[in-house]
Amino acid sequence: MGVPMAKNLINAGHEVTVWNRTSDAAKPVVDAGAALAATAAEACAASDVTFVMVSTPEAATAVARAAKDGLSAGKGYVDVSTVDAETSSAIADIVRSTGAEFLEAPVSGSKKPAEDGALIFLCAGDETLYSRCREPLETMGKAHFFLGDVGQGAKMKLVVNMIMGSMMTAFAEGLTLSEKCNLDPETLLQVISLGAIASPMFALKGPTMNAGAFPPAFPLKHQQKDMRLAIALADQLRQEMPVAAAANELYKRAARDGCDDEDFSAVIKAVKK
Repeated sequence: MGVPMAKNLINAGHEVTVWNRTSDAAKPVVDAGAALAATAAEACAASDVTFVMVSTPEAATAVARAAKDGLSAGKGYVDVSTVDAETSSAIADIVRSTGAEFLEAPVSGSKKPAEDGALIFLCAGDETLYSRCREPLETMGKAHFFLGDVGQGAKMKLVVNMIMGSMMTAFAEGLTLSEKCNLDPETLLQVISLGAIASPMFALKGPTMNAGAFPPAFPLKHQQKDMRLAIALADQLRQEMPVAAAANELYKRAARDGCDDEDFSAVIKAVKK
């Protein structure tokens, strides 16, 4: 997702410097006109505001530590990764210790919305940095929200992805049951699209799920990670989550069966099994 986000910034006229832990992954952005930094700290030093997109809390923390020496007063650091609130707070401490400002801004959306500049940014942290970032946020997304102190953006993203993951498992169960009832799966999708449970996700994923194809717009391993983090958040708050917990077990089963790098809609394989 970071590649199309960076390309959208370049196309909007921003000067972009990129760095990636795997250097080859930055090539499409460099080919589009970005400068390539040798280190995370070098990328931060060359930029007024740094945007970070990585896949796990561990990676987000490691990148922040690597970037620290390139940050200073007047600079901004925006982490758009999906992490838990504790990780986000730890990253905020690292960034702010340099005098730089910090904003967490996890995104709701996957590969196609990233390409279309239609992501939704869930922001929290230093409001002055949020104000400075409005233009690039609007270049990369269709909406952005400021939710308050660090951690609130992370929590909102986990709630959203927990709902999405639970909806997908229910949808997968419905498709599987309809198949066993000898109902036409395409007719089922039409019926769903016309009623109260119509959803862009169902309309997008239904045809590929019926076809047994799972090109990874949002890999299953990341959905399971987000379910795990959301359930951990609920545990902290002593909130029961029986539906999400059951859905998470299906993602875990699908992951054990080798679906990690397929789209999260591949959870239907676990349902069918």
